[in-house]
Amino acid sequence: MTGTEAKFETLGCRLNAYETEAMREMAAAAGISDSCIVNTCAVTTEAVRKSRQAIRRQRRENPSAKVVVTGCAAQINPSSFADMPEVDVLIGNNRKMRPETWQGLSSSADAGSSGGTMLIDDIMAVTKIAAPAAVGADANSRAYVQVQNGCDHRCTFCIIPYGRGNSRSVSADSIVAQVKALAAKGFREVVLTGVDITCWGNDLAGKPKLGNLVSRILKLVPEIDRLRVSSVDPAEIDREFMEVLAGNSRLMPHLHLSLQSGDNMILKRMKRRHSREDAIRFCEEARKLRPDIMFGADLIAGFPTESDEMFLNSIKLVKECGLAMLHVFPFSPRSGTPAARMPQVPRNTVRERASELRAAGRAERLKQFQRLVGKKVTILMESASAGRTEHFADAEIDSPQTIGSIIRGRVSGLSGSKLTVAKTGSV
Repeated sequence: MTGTEAKFETLGCRLNAYETEAMREMAAAAGISDSCIVNTCAVTTEAVRKSRQAIRRQRRENPSAKVVVTGCAAQINPSSFADMPEVDVLIGNNRKMRPETWQGLSSSADAGSSGGTMLIDDIMAVTKIAAPAAVGADANSRAYVQVQNGCDHRCTFCIIPYGRGNSRSVSADSIVAQVKALAAKGFREVVLTGVDITCWGNDLAGKPKLGNLVSRILKLVPEIDRLRVSSVDPAEIDREFMEVLAGNSRLMPHLHLSLQSGDNMILKRMKRRHSREDAIRFCEEARKLRPDIMFGADLIAGFPTESDEMFLNSIKLVKECGLAMLHVFPFSPRSGTPAARMPQVPRNTVRERASELRAAGRAERLKQFQRLVGKKVTILMESASAGRTEHFADAEIDSPQTIGSIIRGRVSGLSGSKLTVAKTGSV
């Protein structure tokens, strides 16, 4: 790998992917080469195992490179990763987003000689978040802006607050500046991302809400055609956000909801802050305000103590909320969390329930997509022949298009889980 640019491998969530792109830019600016950077995940025990596996593979495939490890797994249990013979440098989640970290790494000793250097802060003591660089990804079609990091809640299944710290918000002025910079680069769509973005602003002066931020972006950056938000918590979405959703077509009609279960007892045992009735009521209100909206959701199958009846409530919720795009997670106990100490559901039952949930999601998606047949949509092109509608539905186009452009089209049918669209014009 001598003389080559840094190589990155990412595990885990969309925020991790965003941060990898930001680190890639900082590493390139610092002139880092001959290095492999693994951005780890800690959401489940399996994710930690895969992170270790990736580190060993990078060392095996790049024996002369410096192996740098960062991410949530490294932050939560740094000594166990520092003890791995494959690891040269360990960087915590706070420091990985600082340009000076990568500048210092560039000027440090050659690969293999740093002897397990640890650059780790106490993440729970971190109270500020630097505004990271605006990052474009997804084949130069869609861009991401981190608005927030960390989480103030303690769901019983989740270890992530101990890897990310408490919630910290990027200032609205900084976010608007980043969105303007991305628009100047030619991006037509921006996604606001973070760990728990619906609590954005709680630590800022005046405690502004997410709706205020979205409204400011749409007003101050008119050149951005499409704005999205990543996963949101229905318990925290504010009234101004709903008003913008209803009144501004540039905020896309797609919300991915952090629901986790459709049963009230399981939601209590998860320490979630909404009920199944709250979720249904939210989706009904959003659909009244924005009739063309589509919902995705995170759901966990086989949470500890989940009975057949409790699980059936999650199946019912898919239809009751119209959840067209599911992320289904078979419950996996994560050491260090309260849920890992609760009575567990048999693993084969967990797998069966996850499969049933996915099937319910596919059926609901088919129903929702069939309603689009014959209707007009706009599509952001991610490749020459495919892109995403405003509802975040996958779409195949009948003729080659420019990546990053937005086209108008009419849905002619379905091809598996994708819409087929005939182009009618450009935006």
